[in-house]
Amino acid sequence: MHLAELNIGRLVADTDDPRVAEFMAALDKVNGLGKRMPGFVWMMEGSGEPGTGNTETKIGGDPRFVANLTVWDDLPSLRRFVFDTLHRRFLDRRAAWFEVLGEHHFVMWWVPDGHRPTLEEGLARLARLSAEGPGPAAFDWSWPGAAEPGVIA
Repeated sequence: MHLAELNIGRLVADTDDPRVAEFMAALDKVNGLGKRMPGFVWMMEGSGEPGTGNTETKIGGDPRFVANLTVWDDLPSLRRFVFDTLHRRFLDRRAAWFEVLGEHHFVMWWVPDGHRPTLEEGLARLARLSAEGPGPAAFDWSWPGAAEPGVIA
């Protein structure tokens, strides 16, 4: 089993706006770091254009509503990347670049080895987390069972 995670956000401005320029300029560096981390398995990619990350994948057709979807070997690998690398600096500044959604914007779930989740699958897990709270099929950092592979369905 591998750990999938979806992180969504709505930018405070269009991707070419100076208000999000620092975030956009860091995407290749932060994503490249993630791909080199021990435990990294896969990332949903955009076009590959420099400085775009996966911001071309829009949620609901909204050009400012973007997603990051990755797969990791396990929770400790993802945790190391999120909290113990340069990524943390950008996570701490999220409010400068993203609107407050007022709901869950991050979800994790277990997938079979080799499975590459779709954005729709991730959004369904996020909706499940919002509706039911954390559990084996959709959870966040707060769920005590997060480190143990659980329900796939």
